[in-house]
Amino acid sequence: MNEQSPVVVAVDIGTTSVKSLLITQKGKVIDCVTVGYPMILPRPNMAEQDPDVILAAVKQGVGSLMSQTGCAPERVACVSFSSAMHSLIALDEAERPLTGSIIWADQRSAAQAEALQSSGQGLAIYQRTGTPIHPMSPLTKLLWLKEHRPDVTATAHAYVGIKEYILLKLFGQLVVDYSVASATGLFNLRELTWDREALALTGVREDQLPRPVPVSYQLSGLSAEDAKLLGLAPETPFVIGASDGVLANLGIGVLSPERVAVSIGTSSAVRTIVPEPTLDSEGKLFCYALDENHWAIGGASNNAGIVLRWLADQLLKDDPGIHGTPGEDPFEKLLAQAEQVQPGANGLLFLPMLTGERAPYWNANSRGVFFGLSLSHGKPHMVRAAIEGILVQIASIVHLMERMDVRPQEVCASGGLTRSRFICQLLADMIGLPVIVPEVIESSGLGAAMVGFEAVGLNMHTTGEDGEPEAPAVAAAAEKGAAQEVRYEPNPAHRELYARLLTLHAKVNEGLKDTFSEITELQAADESQLTGVLN
Repeated sequence: MNEQSPVVVAVDIGTTSVKSLLITQKGKVIDCVTVGYPMILPRPNMAEQDPDVILAAVKQGVGSLMSQTGCAPERVACVSFSSAMHSLIALDEAERPLTGSIIWADQRSAAQAEALQSSGQGLAIYQRTGTPIHPMSPLTKLLWLKEHRPDVTATAHAYVGIKEYILLKLFGQLVVDYSVASATGLFNLRELTWDREALALTGVREDQLPRPVPVSYQLSGLSAEDAKLLGLAPETPFVIGASDGVLANLGIGVLSPERVAVSIGTSSAVRTIVPEPTLDSEGKLFCYALDENHWAIGGASNNAGIVLRWLADQLLKDDPGIHGTPGEDPFEKLLAQAEQVQPGANGLLFLPMLTGERAPYWNANSRGVFFGLSLSHGKPHMVRAAIEGILVQIASIVHLMERMDVRPQEVCASGGLTRSRFICQLLADMIGLPVIVPEVIESSGLGAAMVGFEAVGLNMHTTGEDGEPEAPAVAAAAEKGAAQEVRYEPNPAHRELYARLLTLHAKVNEGLKDTFSEITELQAADESQLTGVLN
């Protein structure tokens, strides 16, 4: 590698950690530094993080990356960002946090979301903003603050997300990229400005929100102290970048409706890219911007790997066949048990909504359910039903996208659970489409690097046989989509069974909708009494 060739530092701000990656113009990840941080759970249904802890993690991660790679500061063409969506921080006039960073997993605004969902106003806001009405959304979080924390709303000078907070502290500018802005529920997709009706509903003024800018927008002028800490030249451009979801699609080359990207980690998501804003008639699918010419549509489920972790840690914690000997992966043991059982788990269904649900149902009150238990079922059936339930949610999102004229020919899968051949084959069978698992691992970071290189006029390239670059970034992304490790073809013998399974899951969920609300009220009452005892 040319020691003087340009590189990009890609900073990927996630829910549990920030990853800093050094990436070459040919798409090679030289090194990656991960710095974790905790989630704060101040009360039931609340999930926050300390924005200053995340700011420190960004500085530590970039500084450590530059130090351990020995990269000369002048080689860094830019720093480019990827960020998780839906966070909200209220700031006072001195730009100090009045709240924690309220993240996507926070459910405190469930009542506000439910009220808005049941009104025509909620669907109308979705049709302009592309963000489904749900407690994840900063829109409903602002409604909750307005109702429950008037002390905050009376003194708030600005409302920002975590990436905007970090850039504000580094450069003193209050800006937000179109991509992150489009996931707030406050941003008009077609006008690329803050939506007047949404702001009127929340009582927030436009001058309290960051200025929307393209994903290629650059900031510069690090302080001498920050430049030294980060190991960068003070004049290094910082490219604002985009949200992690749309950048993941860019990184793995899913750039047209013929392919959908499915990520399966702690949670799961389905996304594809379309050339203009495309909205669901019922408001069940998101539409977020990548840039002025590319839009991501799809849906995210709260429950994937987190369900299997619960099974391993709670339901099956005393089973030696699951946990085995020290050092063995409990997930492998779970999967081995699931593989003993025939497709359909002998008629046992599991609704995997342990943390409420986003797509396909958008119901924060949803709860986990085993349905159809009998004396013939054992633990392996329960594990199989849980895995099938996770993949039913994903398949249901894909089928929702079909009513928006998205007709994918194949699925590009990524995330921790796609290391399992069993899960990948089951996903192909459930959706009825070929599933490919590409080589790209850090897809959001790679997408951020692509945006960064293009923003400074350098374009990321693939490499030709002679070692010379041959294709610019968007073409490179498309080529990376073709670089497959494994391809899984759907088994036609299972298609009818899984089509029936999807219908049964939907029926059970619909039948329990009112009961979910009653159970949630009962749980909230119990938690309130417990809080009173503890206090």
